[in-house]
Amino acid sequence: MTDDTLRSVTVQRTSLGQYEVRNARGGTMTIGVGDGADFTPVELLLAALGGCTGADVDHIVSKRAEPDSFSVHVTADKIRDESGGNRLVNLAVQLHVTFPEGAGGDAARQMLPRAARMSHDRLCTVSRTVELGTAVDTRTEPPPAG
Repeated sequence: MTDDTLRSVTVQRTSLGQYEVRNARGGTMTIGVGDGADFTPVELLLAALGGCTGADVDHIVSKRAEPDSFSVHVTADKIRDESGGNRLVNLAVQLHVTFPEGAGGDAARQMLPRAARMSHDRLCTVSRTVELGTAVDTRTEPPPAG
């Protein structure tokens, strides 16, 4: 992959169950395993789904009118089954958006369902990756001695 297509983060252990995530631009955040207020990896996946969809939809509808309110609620059920191990099912992204009265608000309201479909069907990298199912290559470095 080239530098313009590669996306990456580094996760550094700070203590048992606590990690600092750093992106290539220098941003950091902490994640945990659910013992405290830090987001868990599963919550970050849900946030990524909502953030990606929300950003797509926001950019499309805000060309017509600035929303009065805009929120995205993402839910899933975490299950463990014999065939798939731990995983999420019933992923749902719910957009709650209101617009002002007037022609711009009417145009934005009319565009909202289409914008959500566009995000789902082709724009949101996160939901497209989840839905299409992409292999994850997990390895250790350096290779174990032996």
